[in-house]
Amino acid sequence: MRKILVFLMTSLDGYIAGPDDEIDWHVTDAEFNQFADEQIQTVDGIVFGRRTYEGMASYWPTPAAIEADPIIANLMNTMPKIVFSTTLDSADWHNTRLIKDNIVEEVTRLKQQPGKDLIIFGSSNLATSLLDLGLIDEIRIMVSPVLLGSGKSLFEGAKQRVKLKLLSTRVFAVGNVLHIYGVER
Repeated sequence: MRKILVFLMTSLDGYIAGPDDEIDWHVTDAEFNQFADEQIQTVDGIVFGRRTYEGMASYWPTPAAIEADPIIANLMNTMPKIVFSTTLDSADWHNTRLIKDNIVEEVTRLKQQPGKDLIIFGSSNLATSLLDLGLIDEIRIMVSPVLLGSGKSLFEGAKQRVKLKLLSTRVFAVGNVLHIYGVER
């Protein structure tokens, strides 16, 4: 059975975005980019909420994105994508499917299909909702060595306690630390 993975970057003080929703504080380098390339190769579908989808769809198909990171751009533009939104009327980015309702049934069906795992990039509201519904299997948190002081909290709005098991940790030369947790049921 496929798993639903979540990948989020957070500041050391637990914010996934700054006070104005900015993410310009992400600490990335060649090692991070290699990790990103390797991570996306392990899945065969990307899941988004509306806001993250709109940001990704407006960036990855552009010539600037393709020039800056051709490997990731190619994967982002060709890989199957699923966007969960009750407000979008359409999802026009190549190879994207829009799901507006029946979230539990749709995610359960997706997990039962053959193939590699699915990953949620960003989309913290969606990730929190799916976590509350018991539909997330693994959480990957990249902690960047920066303090923001305020912003949007990691898993803001979670409604219940979720027990996790640390599966692995990786330290990056620039100070990022990746923690991978399995969700215990």
